[in-house]
Amino acid sequence: MKNHLNRRALLQGLGTVSIGLPLLEEMITANALGAAKAKVPVRAFNVFFGLGIPAPLQNEGFDDVLEPLQPLSKKLLIMRNVDHVRCDVRGINAHFDGATASFTAVPAGGEAKAGGPSIDQVIRHAHHPKGLPSGMVPTLVAGTFFRRSRVGRYHHSYTLDGTVAARMQEKPRDLFDRVFGTLTNADDADARAQRLKRSVLDSVVDQYRFYTGPNSPLGAASKGRMKDHLDRIREFEQRAFALPQKNGPGPALPPRSAIPHGGPADPGGEGIDITLEELTTEWRLLADLYALAIEMDRVRFGSLTFLAAGERIRLKGKYEYNGRTQYEFDDAAEHRRSGSGGCSHEWWHKFNEKRDNKQLRAHVHMKMNELAYFMKRLDATQEANGRSILENSLLTISTESGDGRHNDVKRELSGVFHAVTGANGRFQTGQIMDVKAEGLDVYNTMLTAMNAQLHLGPNKRKHQSIDKIRA
Repeated sequence: MKNHLNRRALLQGLGTVSIGLPLLEEMITANALGAAKAKVPVRAFNVFFGLGIPAPLQNEGFDDVLEPLQPLSKKLLIMRNVDHVRCDVRGINAHFDGATASFTAVPAGGEAKAGGPSIDQVIRHAHHPKGLPSGMVPTLVAGTFFRRSRVGRYHHSYTLDGTVAARMQEKPRDLFDRVFGTLTNADDADARAQRLKRSVLDSVVDQYRFYTGPNSPLGAASKGRMKDHLDRIREFEQRAFALPQKNGPGPALPPRSAIPHGGPADPGGEGIDITLEELTTEWRLLADLYALAIEMDRVRFGSLTFLAAGERIRLKGKYEYNGRTQYEFDDAAEHRRSGSGGCSHEWWHKFNEKRDNKQLRAHVHMKMNELAYFMKRLDATQEANGRSILENSLLTISTESGDGRHNDVKRELSGVFHAVTGANGRFQTGQIMDVKAEGLDVYNTMLTAMNAQLHLGPNKRKHQSIDKIRA
C-alpha cells in the first residue's frame, strides 16, 4: 500500500523556517475505485500594473500592445469596457483613486486605506473564516515600484475594513524571508548578519536527508522532485542574497538591491533614472519567488505589483521581444526634459488617438511581457486535476485608468483594462469580451462565482450580475 503524505507537509527548521513541499504523488489520496481526488486549493491574487492601457489600444486585440499575452490567451478572459467612474475622488486623479479602485471597485477611504476590501481578501475570508492552515503566509503582498505618495498607488490587497492586508515586500531578500522564514531572531544584529551568510536550507538538512533516504515514505520519482524543488529554492535564494554556490564560509555582506527603495525611489516625486535590465532583473526575481511560494502552497491570497500608479521613471535600454528589437527606450532624451517631465508617465498624458503613440505602445508592450513572465511560471506546474496552477487560480489583472489624460474623468476611469484567469473553470477564458459594465458589478459577479457571500460596494445599491463572464 502506498504511503500517504499530507498535502500540507512542511520541512520545519530552526527559528521560523518553514519550507513547503511540492505536490507529490504520495499527497494525492485515492477513492475506493482507485481514482485520485483532484482537489486543488482556492487561490486569489490581484496583479497590478501602472499607468493603464488607453481603450483604443485595447481594441486592437493581440496585434500590438497585448501581443505578449497571446500565448496565454486560451487561459485568460480579457475584459474591455469595465468602468470605475463611481470611484472618482474630487480633486484627485486616477493615479490614486483609479488605482485604489482596482480590485475593490469603491472610492478610497484615505491616503493609506481603501474604501473596502479587495477581491482576494473577500475570497480568503469566505473560504477560511477561521484562518488558513498552519504554516501558511496569510497574505503575500509584493512588487517592484517607485512612486511612493499614497499607499493605494502600489498596495493592492485590503482587509474587510479597508486597511492593508499585509506589509509590502519590495526587496527580494525580504520576500524570500517572508515566504521561507529566517534562521534566527530577526531582532538580533548578529543573527541578521548570519542570515546573509547561511541558507535557510541549512536548517532543514536532517529532514531533507530523511525524505530522500532509505526510510523515506517517498517513491523514487517524488524523491527526485523534492531534490529539484529544494535546488530551485537554493537558486532563488542565491539570487536574492548572493550566497555562495556551496555551503562554507560566508561572503562579506552582499550588495543591497540593485534598484532604489523607500525615499530614494521617489526623490521629491521627480522620478528616477533606471535601465530596463535593472528593472526587469529585480522584478523577475520577485515574480519567481512569488510563483514558487504559490507552487509550494505557502500562500493562496495576496497581490503583486509591477510599477505603481502614475509611475515616474526615466527608462533607458533596448527592449527585445521574440528575437526582435521592439524598442530602444530613452525617455528623458525623447522628452528632451529632465525630472518628472522626462518620465515615461508623460507618454500617457500625451496620448492622442490620431498619432502613433510609439513610446506609450512600447512601454505597455513591455509591461505585458513582464506580467506574462509571471503567469507562465504558474502555467508550468500542473496540479492533480490536470490543470496548471495558473488555470486553477483566480488572477485578476488590472490597472489604474483607461486613458491617461486627466481632463475627463468619464474617459479616464472608463474602459479600465481587466483580465482574469479561469479559477478552476469558473470563468469564460479564451476570449476578449466587451463587458460594458461597472467594475463593481463585474467584481461582485466574480465573488459570487467564487462562493463568497459578501458583496462589495454600498448595501443599498442594486447589483447587476454579469453572467456572460461566467463559465
